[in-house]
Amino acid sequence: MRSEPDTDDTVRLVSRQPESRLPAPRQPRGPWRWAAAGAAAAALAMGIGGWLVWPRQIQMPPQAVSTTQRIPAPALPGPVSPTPAVTIQPIPARQLPARPPSLTALPSPTTPAPFRIETADEAEIRAHVPTGLTVFRFAANPSIIVLDFASLREQGLMLNRIAALVEKGAMPRDRVLNDTELDAAIRAGGDTVETFYYGHDYSAAAMARFFALAARDKVRLNPEEEKLHRLLAQLGWLAPGANGGLISLPRVGANADVTAEARRVILRHELSHGEYFSDPAYAAYVHRFWVHALTPAEREGVRKFLASEEYDSRIETLVENEMQAYLMFTRDPIFFTASRVGMTPERLTELQTEFQRDMPRGWLREMLGRTLSVAAARPR
Repeated sequence: MRSEPDTDDTVRLVSRQPESRLPAPRQPRGPWRWAAAGAAAAALAMGIGGWLVWPRQIQMPPQAVSTTQRIPAPALPGPVSPTPAVTIQPIPARQLPARPPSLTALPSPTTPAPFRIETADEAEIRAHVPTGLTVFRFAANPSIIVLDFASLREQGLMLNRIAALVEKGAMPRDRVLNDTELDAAIRAGGDTVETFYYGHDYSAAAMARFFALAARDKVRLNPEEEKLHRLLAQLGWLAPGANGGLISLPRVGANADVTAEARRVILRHELSHGEYFSDPAYAAYVHRFWVHALTPAEREGVRKFLASEEYDSRIETLVENEMQAYLMFTRDPIFFTASRVGMTPERLTELQTEFQRDMPRGWLREMLGRTLSVAAARPR
């Protein structure tokens, strides 16, 4: 069943490509995840992230980016020798230039201005039309930051390299790709910078690790990635133990695929990831549900689906997180259907009802409850 644009229907997201290059329907592919108290801590520590992509048949050749030959990380620089003291002759007082006191507090002209961060709810974010990059703090959970891009290219330049590190299949997990490697990885999957992912989601820990590895290996970052680094510093998310989830989405019309309905689906899917990253109680609940509510065959179906979408299905927290986002919050058949994980629609509805009944109280539980009520009221 397709969600109505103005309803509270939940939605699942799987990858898809622009109409100009959409192949015949292929094996589904997508991004989203779930963890007991201990598992939640592990999930947040690993900082697994996710993205939204469009289904396609082209599969990424395993030889596109080698994961068997690791590039050894360069040794961290040793202690820096103290700079030799330099004797500066004092300037006579009469030669000192006068400086207006009012200028002493002005920032350096080279220092970028802080990011303006607006607080907005889901409906306000969905209706927004960005002209560049807009940064939102999600009203229902201020630990979720939403990046709203006017351009798919700007989104890709800022976040694709993090995607490759955090969860993209056949990519190294212990180092950051350089420009040449990243370009090869994107093209090998039949993608472009713009279509590598349509929506992104990462934990504060994952992004801090990305920038630490890039600095360690002296990987040159692009201006958009440097902009993200400044935003994270402003948020305080580069500090150890920082808690938060960052998600992104493009504006309607960014390409032919990004319709108003697609934007709604992407936002709902990614918001559930943001909750997983920022609420340990929810991550713990997702883990318990994954282990105890799904049968072994159903878990294997989810894992195979994610692998077909080029996720690294060996990462348990990534698989759990994607499970909750797809099965519970991605209802549009363009992005996800029960058959893609080997389930019947009836079984999926049963799991959604059980998931909503016992999940931690809060905005996400209420939203899923409204969605299920709307779906139940529809004529069969």
